[in-house]
Amino acid sequence: MFSGMPGHDNARVSAVLGPTNTGKTHLAVERMVAHSSGMIGFPLRLLAREVYDRVVAMKGPDRVALITGEERIVPKDARWFLCTAESMPIDRDVAFVALDEAQLGADAERGHVFTDRLLHARGREETMILGSAALKPVVRALVPGVEIVERPRFSDLSYAGAKKISRLPRRSAIVAFSAEEVYAVAEMLRRLRGGAAVVMGALSPRTRNAQVAMFQAGEVDYLVATDAIGMGLNMDVAHVAFAGLHKFDGKRRRRLFTAEMAQIAGRAGRHQRDGTFGAIAEEGPDAFLPEEVLAIEEHRFPTLDTLFWREGAPDLSSVDALLASLSAPPMHDALRPAPEAVDLAVVRRLTDDPAVRARARGQVDRLWAACSIPDFQKLGVEPHARFVARVFGYLAEGYLPHQWFADEVARLDRADGDVETIAGRVAAIRTWAYIAQRRDWLADPAHWAARTLAVEERLSDALHASLTQRFVDKRTSALMKQIGAGAGALPVEIGPQGEVTIDTHAIGRLDGFRFTVAPEARASDKRLLLATAEKRLASERRTRGEALVGAADDAFVLEPGGGIVWDGHVTGRLARGRSLARPVVVLDDALDCLDPTQRRAAAERMQRWVEGQIAAQLPALAALATMARDPAATPALRSVAGAIEASGGLAARLPVRVAVEALTGADRQRLRRAGVTIGALDLFDARLLRPRARGWRAALLAAAGLAVPDAPRDGASVLPRGAPGAVIEAGYRPLGTQAVRIDLVERIARAAHDARNGRAPFVPDPALATSIGLEAGTIARLMAELGFRPLPEGRWAWRGRPPAKVAAPRRDNAFAALAELGLG
Repeated sequence: MFSGMPGHDNARVSAVLGPTNTGKTHLAVERMVAHSSGMIGFPLRLLAREVYDRVVAMKGPDRVALITGEERIVPKDARWFLCTAESMPIDRDVAFVALDEAQLGADAERGHVFTDRLLHARGREETMILGSAALKPVVRALVPGVEIVERPRFSDLSYAGAKKISRLPRRSAIVAFSAEEVYAVAEMLRRLRGGAAVVMGALSPRTRNAQVAMFQAGEVDYLVATDAIGMGLNMDVAHVAFAGLHKFDGKRRRRLFTAEMAQIAGRAGRHQRDGTFGAIAEEGPDAFLPEEVLAIEEHRFPTLDTLFWREGAPDLSSVDALLASLSAPPMHDALRPAPEAVDLAVVRRLTDDPAVRARARGQVDRLWAACSIPDFQKLGVEPHARFVARVFGYLAEGYLPHQWFADEVARLDRADGDVETIAGRVAAIRTWAYIAQRRDWLADPAHWAARTLAVEERLSDALHASLTQRFVDKRTSALMKQIGAGAGALPVEIGPQGEVTIDTHAIGRLDGFRFTVAPEARASDKRLLLATAEKRLASERRTRGEALVGAADDAFVLEPGGGIVWDGHVTGRLARGRSLARPVVVLDDALDCLDPTQRRAAAERMQRWVEGQIAAQLPALAALATMARDPAATPALRSVAGAIEASGGLAARLPVRVAVEALTGADRQRLRRAGVTIGALDLFDARLLRPRARGWRAALLAAAGLAVPDAPRDGASVLPRGAPGAVIEAGYRPLGTQAVRIDLVERIARAAHDARNGRAPFVPDPALATSIGLEAGTIARLMAELGFRPLPEGRWAWRGRPPAKVAAPRRDNAFAALAELGLG
């Protein structure tokens, strides 16, 4: 497993290790062209293309080859080969071989490829392994007799602190870790400094070169890139600024390793000219830690003790043999099994299908080759596996259908659309360009290789034009050059109605703490405008946060649904607390833009307001909550107080009758002082029936997750039964065909009891009931529930405490009594 090519055992093998900007790649190119033939494997197609152009300038196009997954330029007399690591023809006999960025053997997705090349790619006369100093122990373990050459960085790299985007020095590269972030930063630079070039690994070499040429020529002073620039792409960058220190690595979002930070930061400075690095954020998760700064400046990183490995030449005799060899464990302590890459995941899914297995008999090599098609479009395993299955289905019958291939390429041969659309087509055409490089997959591969390359070049030119149009404002760029590098940022202005403008361009509104992009903005621009404004509105939001914390009580309003409104905007919401009368305030997510200290202060301010309002509008509820949890109170008082509070201050007496009868005189006096009426039928605080208190009570019920009854008509004494609010929970007791407000029920009850003399028959005064608007049936039902029985001639007699269920009075007696009262 660890031998090189046959006959090369005595060839010199050296490892040139050191930090970025040590000239390792330049040294490898010089060594290669000094030999009669040679080959270098690079981590990126962009880098392979860059060095290819350099060697062509030295040796001429007829002697130099470029081999990548999507592009193959191999002249008849080619002697020097520039390749991506995956595409290196390691069976070719050449005098010199080099592998660049060999520390990528520790990369979870591609590491096994670099490890395989480190173990097996050998030059006839010389082999050179280029990489980080962290490789030293693992190279010694895996390559016996290797000569280690450590190279220091030519120039110093120092930390320059955090700088806002508007304050970055000219000739800066800003590094982000997603296309969306790259576009957002580039849009901001366009508005503030006239524009920026854009470099991402997904760009074609033609687009990338055109973008870099703008930067190198000084047409723009800023470059926005992904971490692709960390892999040896040489540009005249003086300062590298990190827009963030976290990235999604295909499995999870994580913080960059210190070695990754150093790899990217090392792009600052050229040869012997010093460079600087820094962050955009001064504090928070995307700010550098002191130990990270020290490690980058001193080039001190943990060493690599193991690399990922997978069998580079799997057994293709059968599907099971293929899977077994790809899953075989490494036979060396310095190697560890590689995680499942996309190609292996795809072959596992396809071979779960018996039909695919049957079709693969005798052509496992074709199945494995199809599964090795890269997922350039980042579709994910399942969609990519479906595409591969279709490709293999055709390959199993011979060639890919000419018409299918032609139609797919023609579909992509369109230069219209925005940046994202064209970039998506570039990614898609790379798939077909890769397929066209397979000599036995198409009837006329040379034709389709040229055709896909031509489409890619047209799309690349269109993408460059679209990127330039979108992210370069030549007028502003020229103006900024005239003003000078010290000019301040173009201001973000906020109008009286919350309208937000940048350099007179209206981009949206700031409503309270929430920024909304202008609706007339194109859909593709919205996330960019949002990112542009969000980072510039921090100070305004901070000022508004201070105003909220210092606001007077009358500045807050409660919405019907429990929302807390300040300055016309919802800033918080009531949520379930320890009890109904003790809700908690949850901040609206629009306040997430504030720092933790200010968010906490805002929540505390609104909590104080809520507690004050409950004490003022619902005083009984606050007192009942205290009684229900008072260890010194009697059990009966705690039970009654808890029941009344749990029902929002309005409760029927019957369910807690036993506890009410057990109340002592002191208990009853305490409840009365709190404002609670212990009525004949209900327990309540009459103040809760007022409209404003009713709104707060409804909000507390909703916050506690309880049903909120419909609100009754304001000022109504009596409601038709079934009307909104005609329920006990809203303060109205249903009686017959009507529902009567419970405080009026209690007044009638007291009047009736005041009129009676023991159990002797009496005639109640009809004035109160008549003034309220009660119907005859309602009065009869009420008198029965109050414990009276009807007698002839409109009289009533006290029956005693009402039963648990009160039967309606007999119709003849009830109506006779009502007639006597003048209400029949």
